[in-house]
Amino acid sequence: MTARTGSEYKQGLADGREVWLGEERINVLEHPAFRGSIEGMAAYFDYQHKYAADCLTVDPVTGGQMNVSLMLPKNAGDIATRHRAFDRLARYSNGMLGRTPDYVNVVLAGHVSRKDIFDRSGDPVFHERLAAYHREVIEKDLALTHTIVHAAIDKSVGELQGINEELTLRVVKRTEEGLVVRGAKMLATLGPIADELYVYPATPIQKGFEEYALSFAIPVATTGVVAVCRDHYGIDADVADRPFSSRFDEQDAVIIFDDVLVPWHRVFIDGDLEVYNSLNAGTATGNTQQQTAIRASVKLEFAYDLCTQMAKVTGTESKPDVASMLGEIYSYLRIARAVVHSAEANASDWGGGAFFCHDDISSLRTVMPVWMARVNDIIKSMGSHNLLATPTQAAFRDPRLGPLLQKYLPGANGIPAEERARIFRTAWDFAGSALGSRIELYERFYLGSVGRARALDHRKAQAKGETGAYRAMFEEAGVAPVPQEEPGVIIPGQPVGARN
Repeated sequence: MTARTGSEYKQGLADGREVWLGEERINVLEHPAFRGSIEGMAAYFDYQHKYAADCLTVDPVTGGQMNVSLMLPKNAGDIATRHRAFDRLARYSNGMLGRTPDYVNVVLAGHVSRKDIFDRSGDPVFHERLAAYHREVIEKDLALTHTIVHAAIDKSVGELQGINEELTLRVVKRTEEGLVVRGAKMLATLGPIADELYVYPATPIQKGFEEYALSFAIPVATTGVVAVCRDHYGIDADVADRPFSSRFDEQDAVIIFDDVLVPWHRVFIDGDLEVYNSLNAGTATGNTQQQTAIRASVKLEFAYDLCTQMAKVTGTESKPDVASMLGEIYSYLRIARAVVHSAEANASDWGGGAFFCHDDISSLRTVMPVWMARVNDIIKSMGSHNLLATPTQAAFRDPRLGPLLQKYLPGANGIPAEERARIFRTAWDFAGSALGSRIELYERFYLGSVGRARALDHRKAQAKGETGAYRAMFEEAGVAPVPQEEPGVIIPGQPVGARN
Protein backbone atom coordinates (compact mmCIF):
# COMPACT_ATOMS: atom_id res chain seq x y z
CA MET A 1 0.00 0.00 0.00
CA THR A 2 1.25 3.51 -0.82
CA ALA A 3 -0.44 6.94 -0.70
CA ARG A 4 -3.54 5.97 1.28
CA THR A 5 -7.04 7.30 0.78
CA GLY A 6 -9.19 8.75 3.54
CA SER A 7 -11.14 5.52 3.86
CA GLU A 8 -7.94 3.55 4.34
CA TYR A 9 -6.76 6.03 6.96
CA LYS A 10 -9.96 5.58 8.98
CA GLN A 11 -9.69 1.80 8.80
CA GLY A 12 -6.30 2.09 10.48
CA LEU A 13 -7.83 3.73 13.57
CA ALA A 14 -9.81 0.61 14.48
CA ASP A 15 -6.99 -0.81 16.59
CA GLY A 16 -8.08 -0.67 20.25
CA ARG A 17 -5.87 2.28 21.23
CA GLU A 18 -6.22 3.67 24.76
CA VAL A 19 -7.53 7.23 24.47
CA TRP A 20 -9.13 9.15 27.33
CA LEU A 21 -11.38 12.19 26.96
CA GLY A 22 -12.25 13.54 30.39
CA GLU A 23 -13.07 10.59 32.62
CA GLU A 24 -14.08 8.34 29.71
CA ARG A 25 -11.99 5.91 27.70
CA ILE A 26 -13.26 6.35 24.17
CA ASN A 27 -13.22 4.73 20.77
CA VAL A 28 -12.08 7.59 18.56
CA LEU A 29 -13.93 6.20 15.55
CA GLU A 30 -17.23 6.05 17.40
CA HIS A 31 -17.12 9.06 19.72
CA PRO A 32 -19.24 11.89 18.29
CA ALA A 33 -16.81 14.60 19.40
CA PHE A 34 -14.11 13.19 17.13
CA ARG A 35 -16.27 12.73 14.05
CA GLY A 36 -15.39 16.02 12.42
CA SER A 37 -11.67 15.74 13.23
CA ILE A 38 -11.38 12.25 11.77
CA GLU A 39 -13.35 13.18 8.66
CA GLY A 40 -11.16 16.25 8.30
CA MET A 41 -7.96 14.19 8.49
CA ALA A 42 -9.39 11.56 6.16
CA ALA A 43 -10.09 14.30 3.63
CA TYR A 44 -6.41 15.28 3.86
CA PHE A 45 -5.45 11.81 2.60
CA ASP A 46 -7.96 12.14 -0.26
CA TYR A 47 -6.62 15.62 -0.98
CA GLN A 48 -3.14 14.26 -1.73
CA HIS A 49 -4.70 12.21 -4.53
CA LYS A 50 -6.77 15.13 -5.82
CA TYR A 51 -3.57 17.14 -6.19
CA ALA A 52 -1.29 14.22 -6.90
CA ALA A 53 0.86 16.20 -9.33
CA ASP A 54 2.01 18.38 -6.42
CA CYS A 55 1.71 16.08 -3.41
CA LEU A 56 2.85 12.68 -4.67
CA THR A 57 5.99 11.38 -6.32
CA VAL A 58 7.29 8.01 -7.49
CA ASP A 59 8.61 5.70 -4.81
CA PRO A 60 12.11 4.82 -6.09
CA VAL A 61 11.87 1.33 -4.55
CA THR A 62 8.37 0.11 -5.45
CA GLY A 63 7.48 2.41 -8.31
CA GLY A 64 4.22 3.30 -6.57
CA GLN A 65 3.08 6.70 -5.35
CA MET A 66 4.46 8.18 -2.14
CA ASN A 67 3.96 11.52 -0.43
CA VAL A 68 6.65 14.02 -1.41
CA SER A 69 7.26 14.81 2.28
CA LEU A 70 8.95 11.42 2.69
CA MET A 71 11.55 11.94 -0.05
CA LEU A 72 15.21 12.36 0.93
CA PRO A 73 16.22 15.76 -0.52
CA LYS A 74 19.50 15.59 -2.43
CA ASN A 75 19.53 18.62 -4.73
CA ALA A 76 17.87 21.92 -5.61
CA GLY A 77 15.24 20.17 -7.69
CA ASP A 78 14.14 18.19 -4.64
CA ILE A 79 13.86 21.42 -2.64
CA ALA A 80 11.56 22.86 -5.32
CA THR A 81 9.49 19.68 -5.43
CA ARG A 82 9.05 19.79 -1.67
CA HIS A 83 8.04 23.46 -1.80
CA ARG A 84 5.19 22.71 -4.19
CA ALA A 85 4.00 19.82 -2.03
CA PHE A 86 4.17 21.71 1.27
CA ASP A 87 2.37 24.68 -0.22
CA ARG A 88 -0.39 22.52 -1.69
CA LEU A 89 -0.86 20.43 1.46
CA ALA A 90 -1.04 23.57 3.63
CA ARG A 91 -3.82 24.94 1.44
CA TYR A 92 -6.05 22.04 2.44
CA SER A 93 -6.65 23.78 5.79
CA ASN A 94 -5.27 27.21 4.86
CA GLY A 95 -2.50 26.57 7.36
CA MET A 96 -4.83 25.97 10.29
CA LEU A 97 -3.73 22.35 10.72
CA GLY A 98 -0.27 22.39 12.25
CA ARG A 99 0.36 18.65 12.53
CA THR A 100 -0.67 17.22 9.19
CA PRO A 101 1.30 14.01 8.53
CA ASP A 102 3.72 15.77 6.16
CA TYR A 103 5.15 17.61 9.21
CA VAL A 104 6.62 14.54 10.95
CA ASN A 105 7.26 12.86 7.59
CA VAL A 106 9.70 15.69 6.88
CA VAL A 107 11.36 15.25 10.27
CA LEU A 108 11.80 11.52 9.67
CA ALA A 109 13.16 12.03 6.16
CA GLY A 110 15.63 14.57 7.51
CA HIS A 111 16.87 12.18 10.17
CA VAL A 112 17.31 9.37 7.66
CA SER A 113 19.20 11.75 5.36
CA ARG A 114 21.85 12.41 8.03
CA LYS A 115 23.40 8.95 8.10
CA ASP A 116 26.71 10.66 8.82
CA ILE A 117 25.43 11.69 12.27
CA PHE A 118 24.41 8.12 13.10
CA ASP A 119 27.78 6.87 11.88
CA ARG A 120 29.37 8.61 14.86
CA SER A 121 27.94 5.90 17.09
CA GLY A 122 30.14 3.33 15.40
CA ASP A 123 27.21 0.90 15.19
CA PRO A 124 25.39 0.95 11.84
CA VAL A 125 22.37 -0.92 13.19
CA PHE A 126 20.63 2.21 14.50
CA HIS A 127 20.54 3.99 11.17
CA GLU A 128 19.63 0.72 9.45
CA ARG A 129 16.61 0.44 11.73
CA LEU A 130 15.64 4.05 11.06
CA ALA A 131 15.95 3.60 7.31
CA ALA A 132 13.84 0.44 7.51
CA TYR A 133 11.19 2.35 9.48
CA HIS A 134 11.23 5.14 6.90
CA ARG A 135 10.59 2.50 4.25
CA GLU A 136 7.66 1.15 6.31
CA VAL A 137 6.14 4.62 6.65
CA ILE A 138 6.41 5.13 2.89
CA GLU A 139 4.79 1.84 1.99
CA LYS A 140 1.98 2.11 4.55
CA ASP A 141 1.59 5.92 4.26
CA LEU A 142 1.34 6.12 8.03
CA ALA A 143 0.09 9.22 9.82
CA LEU A 144 2.84 10.05 12.31
CA THR A 145 2.99 12.49 15.15
CA HIS A 146 5.74 13.19 17.62
CA THR A 147 5.86 13.48 21.38
CA ILE A 148 9.24 14.94 22.31
CA VAL A 149 9.00 17.45 25.17
CA HIS A 150 10.18 16.36 28.61
CA ALA A 151 7.50 16.27 31.31
CA ALA A 152 9.19 19.08 33.23
CA ILE A 153 6.49 19.89 35.76
CA ASP A 154 8.77 21.66 38.28
CA LYS A 155 10.45 24.56 36.49
CA SER A 156 12.52 25.50 39.56
CA VAL A 157 14.99 22.69 38.81
CA GLY A 158 16.49 21.14 35.69
CA GLU A 159 14.29 19.38 33.17
CA LEU A 160 15.45 15.99 34.47
CA GLN A 161 15.93 16.83 38.13
CA GLY A 162 13.74 16.58 41.20
CA ILE A 163 10.20 15.42 40.54
CA ASN A 164 10.86 15.73 36.80
CA GLU A 165 13.35 12.86 36.98
CA GLU A 166 10.57 10.36 37.64
CA LEU A 167 7.97 11.93 35.36
CA THR A 168 9.63 12.10 31.97
CA LEU A 169 10.13 9.21 29.57
CA ARG A 170 13.16 7.00 30.26
CA VAL A 171 14.45 3.44 30.00
CA VAL A 172 13.63 1.26 33.01
CA LYS A 173 14.61 -2.17 31.65
CA ARG A 174 16.34 -3.86 28.75
CA THR A 175 15.09 -7.27 27.61
CA GLU A 176 15.77 -9.62 24.73
CA GLU A 177 12.67 -8.24 23.01
CA GLY A 178 13.51 -4.55 23.42
CA LEU A 179 13.48 -1.55 25.73
CA VAL A 180 10.89 -1.06 28.46
CA VAL A 181 10.17 2.67 28.85
CA ARG A 182 8.21 4.54 31.47
CA GLY A 183 7.15 8.17 31.88
CA ALA A 184 5.31 10.93 30.05
CA LYS A 185 5.97 13.15 27.07
CA MET A 186 4.36 16.45 26.07
CA LEU A 187 2.44 17.15 23.84
CA ALA A 188 1.26 14.89 21.05
CA THR A 189 -0.76 17.02 18.67
CA LEU A 190 -2.78 14.63 16.48
CA GLY A 191 -1.75 11.84 18.88
CA PRO A 192 -5.18 10.26 19.47
CA ILE A 193 -5.88 10.01 15.73
CA ALA A 194 -2.40 9.31 14.35
CA ASP A 195 -1.16 5.86 13.44
CA GLU A 196 2.19 6.03 15.21
CA LEU A 197 4.29 8.05 17.66
CA TYR A 198 7.81 9.06 16.69
CA VAL A 199 9.93 9.96 19.71
CA TYR A 200 13.13 11.78 18.82
CA PRO A 201 15.58 14.39 20.21
CA ALA A 202 14.43 17.89 21.03
CA THR A 203 16.66 19.74 23.50
CA PRO A 204 20.18 18.44 24.32
CA ILE A 205 20.77 16.09 27.25
CA GLN A 206 23.90 16.17 29.41
CA LYS A 207 26.12 13.33 30.45
CA GLY A 208 24.63 11.31 33.29
CA PHE A 209 21.13 11.29 31.82
CA GLU A 210 21.65 8.66 29.13
CA GLU A 211 18.48 6.74 30.01
CA TYR A 212 16.48 9.71 28.70
CA ALA A 213 18.40 9.91 25.40
CA LEU A 214 15.95 7.90 23.33
CA SER A 215 14.51 7.76 19.86
CA PHE A 216 11.97 5.18 18.75
CA ALA A 217 8.65 4.72 16.99
CA ILE A 218 5.63 2.67 18.06
CA PRO A 219 1.95 2.41 17.11
CA VAL A 220 -0.43 4.53 19.18
CA ALA A 221 -2.25 1.26 19.94
CA THR A 222 0.79 -0.28 21.68
CA THR A 223 -0.05 -1.81 25.07
CA GLY A 224 0.76 0.66 27.84
CA VAL A 225 0.50 3.79 25.67
CA VAL A 226 -2.13 6.07 27.20
CA ALA A 227 -3.31 9.23 25.40
CA VAL A 228 -4.90 11.78 27.74
CA CYS A 229 -6.77 14.38 25.67
CA ARG A 230 -7.51 18.01 26.42
CA ASP A 231 -11.10 19.20 26.03
CA HIS A 232 -12.15 18.70 22.44
CA TYR A 233 -12.83 21.90 20.51
CA GLY A 234 -14.35 20.33 17.43
CA ILE A 235 -17.91 21.45 16.72
CA ASP A 236 -20.65 19.48 14.98
CA ALA A 237 -21.65 22.26 12.63
CA ASP A 238 -21.95 23.08 8.96
CA VAL A 239 -18.64 23.96 7.29
CA ALA A 240 -20.23 27.22 6.10
CA ASP A 241 -20.77 28.24 9.73
CA ARG A 242 -17.62 26.82 11.38
CA PRO A 243 -15.11 26.11 8.61
CA PHE A 244 -12.27 25.24 10.99
CA SER A 245 -13.88 23.92 14.17
CA SER A 246 -16.05 21.53 12.17
CA ARG A 247 -13.03 19.76 10.63
CA PHE A 248 -9.66 20.79 11.99
CA ASP A 249 -9.40 20.12 15.72
CA GLU A 250 -6.34 17.89 15.50
CA GLN A 251 -6.50 17.26 19.28
CA ASP A 252 -3.58 17.36 21.70
CA ALA A 253 -2.75 14.69 24.25
CA VAL A 254 -0.25 13.97 26.99
CA ILE A 255 1.22 10.56 26.21
CA ILE A 256 1.91 8.32 29.20
CA PHE A 257 4.15 5.32 28.63
CA ASP A 258 3.11 2.82 31.31
CA ASP A 259 6.00 0.33 31.06
CA VAL A 260 5.83 0.10 27.28
CA LEU A 261 7.93 -2.47 25.42
CA VAL A 262 9.63 -0.98 22.38
CA PRO A 263 10.93 -3.73 20.06
CA TRP A 264 14.63 -3.44 19.24
CA HIS A 265 13.96 -2.96 15.53
CA ARG A 266 12.07 0.23 16.41
CA VAL A 267 14.84 1.67 18.65
CA PHE A 268 16.92 4.31 16.82
CA ILE A 269 18.88 5.96 19.66
CA ASP A 270 19.62 4.26 22.97
CA GLY A 271 21.64 6.47 25.28
CA ASP A 272 24.09 7.77 22.66
CA LEU A 273 24.45 11.42 23.64
CA GLU A 274 26.65 12.28 20.66
CA VAL A 275 23.97 11.26 18.18
CA TYR A 276 21.06 12.43 20.35
CA ASN A 277 22.47 15.93 20.83
CA SER A 278 23.51 16.33 17.18
CA LEU A 279 20.46 15.09 15.28
CA ASN A 280 18.05 17.97 15.90
CA ALA A 281 20.69 20.64 15.30
CA GLY A 282 21.73 18.86 12.12
CA THR A 283 18.27 18.76 10.58
CA ALA A 284 15.59 20.88 12.24
CA THR A 285 15.98 24.30 10.67
CA GLY A 286 17.05 23.59 7.11
CA ASN A 287 14.84 20.53 6.78
CA THR A 288 11.78 20.73 9.03
CA GLN A 289 11.33 24.47 8.89
CA GLN A 290 10.89 24.45 5.14
CA GLN A 291 7.55 22.76 5.82
CA THR A 292 6.63 24.90 8.83
CA ALA A 293 7.54 28.20 7.16
CA ILE A 294 5.57 27.40 4.01
CA ARG A 295 2.55 26.35 6.07
CA ALA A 296 2.75 29.60 8.02
CA SER A 297 3.04 31.61 4.80
CA VAL A 298 -0.11 30.00 3.44
CA LYS A 299 -1.90 30.86 6.68
CA LEU A 300 -0.77 34.50 6.48
CA GLU A 301 -2.01 34.65 2.89
CA PHE A 302 -5.42 33.42 3.98
CA ALA A 303 -5.51 35.81 6.93
CA TYR A 304 -4.72 38.76 4.69
CA ASP A 305 -7.51 37.86 2.26
CA LEU A 306 -9.97 37.22 5.11
CA CYS A 307 -9.24 40.62 6.65
CA THR A 308 -9.58 42.26 3.24
CA GLN A 309 -13.05 40.72 2.95
CA MET A 310 -13.90 42.01 6.42
CA ALA A 311 -12.91 45.52 5.33
CA LYS A 312 -15.04 45.29 2.20
CA VAL A 313 -18.11 44.01 3.99
CA THR A 314 -17.90 46.88 6.49
CA GLY A 315 -16.98 49.52 3.91
CA THR A 316 -13.78 50.40 5.80
CA GLU A 317 -11.13 49.40 3.27
CA SER A 318 -10.22 53.04 2.57
CA LYS A 319 -9.85 54.05 6.23
CA PRO A 320 -6.21 54.70 7.11
CA ASP A 321 -6.20 52.61 10.29
CA VAL A 322 -7.75 49.63 8.52
CA ALA A 323 -5.43 49.94 5.50
CA SER A 324 -2.52 50.06 7.93
CA MET A 325 -3.57 46.80 9.58
CA LEU A 326 -4.07 45.11 6.22
CA GLY A 327 -0.67 46.30 5.08
CA GLU A 328 0.86 44.99 8.30
CA ILE A 329 -0.38 41.47 7.62
CA TYR A 330 0.74 41.67 4.00
CA SER A 331 4.20 42.77 5.08
CA TYR A 332 4.48 39.68 7.30
CA LEU A 333 3.49 37.55 4.33
CA ARG A 334 6.04 39.17 2.02
CA ILE A 335 8.85 38.79 4.55
CA ALA A 336 7.97 35.15 5.16
CA ARG A 337 7.93 34.40 1.44
CA ALA A 338 11.23 36.21 0.93
CA VAL A 339 12.97 34.32 3.74
CA VAL A 340 11.71 30.99 2.39
CA HIS A 341 12.78 31.89 -1.15
CA SER A 342 16.26 32.93 -0.02
CA ALA A 343 16.72 29.85 2.16
CA GLU A 344 15.67 27.56 -0.68
CA ALA A 345 17.86 29.35 -3.22
CA ASN A 346 20.83 28.98 -0.90
CA ALA A 347 20.16 25.37 0.05
CA SER A 348 23.22 23.15 0.38
CA ASP A 349 24.58 19.80 1.52
CA TRP A 350 24.36 19.75 5.32
CA GLY A 351 26.34 16.53 5.55
CA GLY A 352 26.02 13.00 4.28
CA GLY A 353 24.37 14.20 1.08
CA ALA A 354 21.38 15.74 2.89
CA PHE A 355 20.36 18.81 0.87
CA PHE A 356 18.51 21.28 3.12
CA CYS A 357 17.53 24.94 3.08
CA HIS A 358 19.91 27.56 4.39
CA ASP A 359 19.81 27.94 8.15
CA ASP A 360 18.63 31.56 7.80
CA ILE A 361 15.11 30.15 7.54
CA SER A 362 15.28 29.73 11.32
CA SER A 363 14.82 33.50 11.67
CA LEU A 364 11.11 32.97 11.01
CA ARG A 365 10.93 30.84 14.14
CA THR A 366 11.81 33.92 16.20
CA VAL A 367 9.14 36.19 14.71
CA MET A 368 6.32 34.05 13.31
CA PRO A 369 4.68 33.33 16.69
CA VAL A 370 4.54 37.08 17.35
CA TRP A 371 3.08 37.72 13.91
CA MET A 372 0.39 35.05 14.32
CA ALA A 373 -0.74 36.47 17.66
CA ARG A 374 -0.80 39.94 16.11
CA VAL A 375 -2.93 38.71 13.18
CA ASN A 376 -5.53 37.42 15.64
CA ASP A 377 -5.49 40.76 17.41
CA ILE A 378 -6.04 42.55 14.09
CA ILE A 379 -8.98 40.29 13.25
CA LYS A 380 -10.61 41.09 16.58
CA SER A 381 -9.92 44.82 16.23
CA MET A 382 -11.29 44.97 12.70
CA GLY A 383 -14.24 42.72 13.45
CA SER A 384 -15.25 44.28 16.78
CA HIS A 385 -18.95 43.68 17.55
CA ASN A 386 -19.54 42.28 14.07
CA LEU A 387 -17.86 39.06 15.17
CA LEU A 388 -20.78 38.52 17.56
CA ALA A 389 -23.61 39.36 15.17
CA THR A 390 -23.40 36.35 12.93
CA PRO A 391 -26.54 34.28 12.23
CA THR A 392 -26.07 30.75 10.92
CA GLN A 393 -26.70 29.93 7.30
CA ALA A 394 -29.74 27.91 8.38
CA ALA A 395 -31.24 31.02 9.99
CA PHE A 396 -31.39 32.69 6.61
CA ARG A 397 -33.53 29.85 5.30
CA ASP A 398 -36.22 30.33 7.95
CA PRO A 399 -39.33 31.94 6.35
CA ARG A 400 -39.88 34.25 9.31
CA LEU A 401 -36.31 35.11 10.34
CA GLY A 402 -34.59 35.07 6.96
CA PRO A 403 -36.20 38.23 5.52
CA LEU A 404 -35.48 40.15 8.75
CA LEU A 405 -31.82 39.19 8.64
CA GLN A 406 -31.60 40.13 4.98
CA LYS A 407 -32.99 43.57 5.80
CA TYR A 408 -31.15 44.42 9.03
CA LEU A 409 -27.78 42.64 8.67
CA PRO A 410 -26.58 43.27 5.12
CA GLY A 411 -22.98 43.99 4.24
CA ALA A 412 -21.65 47.18 2.73
CA ASN A 413 -20.88 47.41 -0.99
CA GLY A 414 -24.00 45.42 -1.87
CA ILE A 415 -22.67 42.26 -0.14
CA PRO A 416 -25.58 39.98 0.87
CA ALA A 417 -26.34 39.38 4.52
CA GLU A 418 -25.51 35.67 4.18
CA GLU A 419 -22.02 36.48 2.91
CA ARG A 420 -21.50 39.05 5.65
CA ALA A 421 -22.37 36.47 8.28
CA ARG A 422 -20.12 33.87 6.67
CA ILE A 423 -17.13 36.24 6.59
CA PHE A 424 -17.43 37.14 10.25
CA ARG A 425 -18.16 33.60 11.36
CA THR A 426 -14.99 32.49 9.55
CA ALA A 427 -13.04 35.29 11.24
CA TRP A 428 -14.34 34.29 14.67
CA ASP A 429 -13.54 30.64 14.07
CA PHE A 430 -10.03 31.67 12.99
CA ALA A 431 -9.20 33.91 15.95
CA GLY A 432 -11.83 33.85 18.68
CA SER A 433 -13.34 30.40 19.00
CA ALA A 434 -12.04 27.75 21.39
CA LEU A 435 -10.19 26.15 18.50
CA GLY A 436 -8.89 29.51 17.28
CA SER A 437 -7.47 30.25 20.73
CA ARG A 438 -5.88 26.81 20.90
CA ILE A 439 -4.28 27.32 17.48
CA GLU A 440 -2.83 30.65 18.60
CA LEU A 441 -1.23 28.90 21.59
CA TYR A 442 0.08 26.23 19.23
CA GLU A 443 1.66 28.88 17.01
CA ARG A 444 3.39 30.41 20.03
CA PHE A 445 5.10 27.24 21.26
CA TYR A 446 5.09 24.34 18.77
CA LEU A 447 8.67 25.10 17.73
CA GLY A 448 9.70 26.09 21.24
CA SER A 449 9.46 29.44 22.94
CA VAL A 450 10.41 32.64 21.12
CA GLY A 451 12.94 33.44 23.84
CA ARG A 452 14.76 30.15 23.37
CA ALA A 453 14.72 30.56 19.58
CA ARG A 454 16.18 34.05 19.79
CA ALA A 455 18.90 32.92 22.19
CA LEU A 456 19.76 30.11 19.79
CA ASP A 457 20.03 32.55 16.89
CA HIS A 458 22.37 34.67 19.02
CA ARG A 459 24.57 31.66 19.73
CA LYS A 460 24.67 30.85 16.02
CA ALA A 461 25.71 34.42 15.17
CA GLN A 462 28.51 34.30 17.72
CA ALA A 463 29.68 30.93 16.47
CA LYS A 464 29.82 32.30 12.91
CA GLY A 465 31.88 35.25 14.09
CA GLU A 466 29.24 37.78 13.08
CA THR A 467 30.65 40.44 15.37
CA GLY A 468 33.38 43.07 15.22
CA ALA A 469 31.56 45.96 13.55
CA TYR A 470 31.89 48.07 16.68
CA ARG A 471 35.66 47.71 16.92
CA ALA A 472 36.07 47.98 13.16
CA MET A 473 34.53 51.46 13.23
CA PHE A 474 37.21 52.78 15.60
CA GLU A 475 40.01 50.92 13.85
CA GLU A 476 38.94 52.51 10.56
CA ALA A 477 39.05 55.91 12.27
CA GLY A 478 42.54 55.20 13.59
CA VAL A 479 41.52 54.98 17.24
CA ALA A 480 43.57 52.50 19.25
CA PRO A 481 41.50 49.69 20.76
CA VAL A 482 41.13 49.43 24.51
CA PRO A 483 42.74 46.19 25.74
CA GLN A 484 40.16 43.85 27.18
CA GLU A 485 39.67 40.26 28.16
CA GLU A 486 37.38 38.11 26.03
CA PRO A 487 34.84 36.73 28.55
CA GLY A 488 32.90 34.53 26.16
CA VAL A 489 29.22 34.69 25.33
CA ILE A 490 26.61 34.47 28.05
CA ILE A 491 23.31 33.07 26.86
CA PRO A 492 20.03 33.32 28.81
CA GLY A 493 18.64 30.03 30.10
CA GLN A 494 20.36 27.11 31.74
CA PRO A 495 21.01 23.63 30.39
CA VAL A 496 19.98 20.48 32.18
CA GLY A 497 22.03 20.31 35.38
CA ALA A 498 24.09 17.40 36.59
CA ARG A 499 22.71 15.00 39.15
CA ASN A 500 22.96 15.95 42.80
